[in-house]
Amino acid sequence: PAEGCYIHGLFLEGARWDPSTFQLAESRPKELYTEMAVIWLLPQPNRRPPTAGIYLCPIYKTLTRAGTLSTTGHSTNYVIAVEIPTDKPQKHWIKRGTALICALDF
Repeated sequence: PAEGCYIHGLFLEGARWDPSTFQLAESRPKELYTEMAVIWLLPQPNRRPPTAGIYLCPIYKTLTRAGTLSTTGHSTNYVIAVEIPTDKPQKHWIKRGTALICALDF
């Protein structure tokens, strides 16, 4: 794009993306991982994060979320967190362990 960048090829664990409502939804039965829609990262100066209506979803390199702690205090497997629209509170998705994964093990 002219501004920002697109991210594609991520997988959701613990939830799925609902293309009809453009937000997170519960996983379907027996569905462990689903493809995430393309995410457009658009930088904005002095932006204030929303207080509701989003889940601050972590992105990990692999399914193994553990790793050695780096100088930032995060696992070396951790990439960044992105805001994903939702109609449920953040704790709902945290209890489900919802995260985005860059690469599946199989």
